[in-house]
Amino acid sequence: MGTGSDARPHVDGSDRVRMGAVSLPIEDYGLIGDTHTAALVGTDGSIDWLSLPRFDSEACFAALLGDGDNGFWRLAPASGGRAARRRYRGDTLVLETEFDVEGGTVRVVDCMPIRETHPQVVRIVEGVSGTVRMRMDLAIRFCYGRVVPWVRRLDGLLTALAGPDGLALWTTVHTQGHDRTTVAEFTVSAGQHVPFVLTWFPSHEEPPRPIDAVFAVDETETWWTEWSAQCTFTGAWRSAVVRSLVTLKALTYQPTGGIVAAATTSLPETLGGGRNWDYRYCWLRDATLTLQALMQGGYHEEAMAWRDWLLRAVAGDAADLQIMYGPAGERRLEEWEADWLSGYEESAPVRIGNAAAGQFQLDVYGEVLSALYDSARAGDPPSDSAWDLQLALLEFIETGWREPDDGIWEVRGPRRHFTHSKVMAWVAVDRAVRSVEECGFTGPVDRWRALRDEIHAEVCAKGYNTDVGAFTQYYGSTGLDASLLMIPLVGFLPATDERVRSTVEAVERDLTEDGFVLRYRAEEAGDVDGLQGHEGAFLACSFWLADCLCLLGRTDDANALFERLLGLRNDLGLLSEEYDARAKRQVGNFPQAFSHVSLVNAAYNLSGDRMDYSDQRPEMLQMMRRAATRSQGRSMRLQGRFLGMGRGSRAARAVHGSTKGAGNAKGAGNAKGAGSTKGIAGSTKGIGSKGIGSTEGT
Repeated sequence: MGTGSDARPHVDGSDRVRMGAVSLPIEDYGLIGDTHTAALVGTDGSIDWLSLPRFDSEACFAALLGDGDNGFWRLAPASGGRAARRRYRGDTLVLETEFDVEGGTVRVVDCMPIRETHPQVVRIVEGVSGTVRMRMDLAIRFCYGRVVPWVRRLDGLLTALAGPDGLALWTTVHTQGHDRTTVAEFTVSAGQHVPFVLTWFPSHEEPPRPIDAVFAVDETETWWTEWSAQCTFTGAWRSAVVRSLVTLKALTYQPTGGIVAAATTSLPETLGGGRNWDYRYCWLRDATLTLQALMQGGYHEEAMAWRDWLLRAVAGDAADLQIMYGPAGERRLEEWEADWLSGYEESAPVRIGNAAAGQFQLDVYGEVLSALYDSARAGDPPSDSAWDLQLALLEFIETGWREPDDGIWEVRGPRRHFTHSKVMAWVAVDRAVRSVEECGFTGPVDRWRALRDEIHAEVCAKGYNTDVGAFTQYYGSTGLDASLLMIPLVGFLPATDERVRSTVEAVERDLTEDGFVLRYRAEEAGDVDGLQGHEGAFLACSFWLADCLCLLGRTDDANALFERLLGLRNDLGLLSEEYDARAKRQVGNFPQAFSHVSLVNAAYNLSGDRMDYSDQRPEMLQMMRRAATRSQGRSMRLQGRFLGMGRGSRAARAVHGSTKGAGNAKGAGNAKGAGSTKGIAGSTKGIGSKGIGSTEGT
């Protein structure tokens, strides 16, 4: 989407720093990552967002949420323009962006190698035809675009330091400092390549040695190719399913198994509005659907890592269960505003952290217990101590379900008796009953059965509005809510129940925009969510509608909606949180895990290829366990490709083997004088995570 035209005038790097907002449409970005963090690469060759060393760390490139003076790394033809083509290499996260300009064609290859010690971004310029003059502009701005580092050159390595953060750039071309930016110009001809490697390191340590860029790209491509080959989906939409699963893997924090909701913060749900939130955390709301997507896709190892992260994160007092946690299970996610950033397309404020972490949401209890039940049915039951945790959650639900809550959509208005929340409280109790009946656990099952019946009866009596002919957002309301599409999907009532059928039809008729589902009518719900303004269609909910239509026997309608949703993906197969049908653009944080999870599950549902975890025949359990063993074995082999690979020991290869065709390098110099050090680099959050501090190979 949008890769073939130049929608804005060319600016070189120095102009970019001085200009105002320069962010591209959200769908014009691609994703690269190393399963610890991720970067967004635009069709203009610029990395406009990157947090290091973790997803939720401070960004060193934040032009996405401000302008060029907030940090970016552009590598593109000196004449400017946008990419003519781009693609991932097969089913990997190695991104290729090609530019056609007068004189020839050039390709920029981007990736983040699977992490050994330090996070790295590898970029290689490859000459495809003719001869092309290229330009690099590197504006490092730590602390979300606020802090200009001190830059110096030492032994051919450019280093930038500020506060706890350090970045080291290695390349074969000469660079120089200009207007608080590091720039370089060079030419590349057909068959030549020029490497660039950017490495993060703690500022109190020596920078690591450079790696062999070509070897790192090849190894990264191999790793992702072997990982994606595990996918067991064989239906008509395999390429879309694999790309979504690769995206989920890219959003996984490998040390813990936690999966963040998105790689970004504050991309707006309403262009120019204030519905801007930090999604670089792990939501319990996504637990069951994520687990199902991974297990159905053949990724048992990742599913169980997510399950284990879930168990660690929620440990503690059941009454203190949060709706989200940090990638390693952190609880304190205080929200604050980065007021020096103007916001994506002037959508302010830019929020860091998420105050919704302190909300009370009943639905998360159902999500946790349902995910643990699903994992047990798949042949990998949690430990006895994990069952003790579930007992504690059930003890809370026995009284807590009667309380009003903040609801699945994290509204910032008053608490209410949201219908979906009560349905998920029923799910929590139902899965506990089933765990006793089917998995051999022990508990007060008779009491739970009675509670399950009580919750079910109340929801049917108070959640269904006969005047509207549908289940409504909260008890006594007349408004619709897309979360109620989950009623048949979680087994609360069958799709054939007339109340469910009429609810699905009401959502389809009255809660869609251009055929895509809204969460609720935001313009009419200011007293509910405490916010103002329009928001786009929520893509996950639109996939749920396709699921429900399929359950109603409307297969053609379900397939048509699913195909339309696939058409909203960008040219790389990526989806954000929402789609603005009025502006015809993706909106919200990007790429969004929940959208891709829902795509995968809908593809399985519509293809009839859904794995049935309730099938407990001995041969079925044996098959599941064999699949789990194969998954674990493949994971160990993939890790083995990198453990001990010793990229640092190949520094000589990096210098001698990657320099061919560096072209006419201009601008030798020290690149000193990085400018002022306004501001102070803030949080050191994430520096202590596994493997970050090593100086192996230095």
